[in-house]
Amino acid sequence: MKESDNYSNLAPLYDKLMENVDYESWADYIDEIIQEHHPECEKVLELACGTGSVAISLDELGYYEILASDLSPQMIEVAKQKALEQNADVRFQTLNFLNINIEEEFDVIFSVFDSVNYLQTDSEIIAMLEECEKVLKPDGLFIYDFSTPLNSLEAVDYLNNEEAEVKDLRFFRTSEYDAINKIHTNTFEIEQLSEDKKEILSTFKEVHKQRIYTLEEMLSILKQTPYHLVAKYGDFDLIDADENSARITLVLKCQKHL
Repeated sequence: MKESDNYSNLAPLYDKLMENVDYESWADYIDEIIQEHHPECEKVLELACGTGSVAISLDELGYYEILASDLSPQMIEVAKQKALEQNADVRFQTLNFLNINIEEEFDVIFSVFDSVNYLQTDSEIIAMLEECEKVLKPDGLFIYDFSTPLNSLEAVDYLNNEEAEVKDLRFFRTSEYDAINKIHTNTFEIEQLSEDKKEILSTFKEVHKQRIYTLEEMLSILKQTPYHLVAKYGDFDLIDADENSARITLVLKCQKHL
């Protein structure tokens, strides 16, 4: 079994994997936050966009210019095809959010579905925040969510032993959470099947590790950066998050821009 880069072989299966996610509601939630804190926003950058579902849904609102990016070129190719099929006016680009090398500035940068949890150390999160600072306009906001220990404890059982099939690909997922070290590991075994699906032609494995942060830990990291906390929201609503929130969305502004 070959071990491959994350979201390379999984890219064609990703939308099946995420079929129960309500991307339109998620896009509406991001829009609600933007309209609450930066209603003049025009240009938006999404980091770790996956196959582009949130960006495409956000584009349907009709008043944002959106560049959506992801580290995986395979995910970006799927996103471009979806945008073409849905006539969405979203630009897509392969981009590492630890090295945002683009000559544009944005009113809002956002990243959802715990992509930030893939950063394993405080220094990586600080590096990401510094990269975002370079491309934020003076009044710009950075919005991102992260998964907390409560979310992993709630999710690990139903994520474990999941399997699905799309065309000639099949995946199996195992999921485990190390509560002591706060590491959530999802392992995907992916099979390439013959046309009649009777033969396995090749197999691949992707191991996805996320560091799971508490609210206190994340706020402590922010104190080491030039960012000001505008708001912290939980439960997909504009209510104040606390340590009992499973997923927390932070709204930040760089203090240099205040």
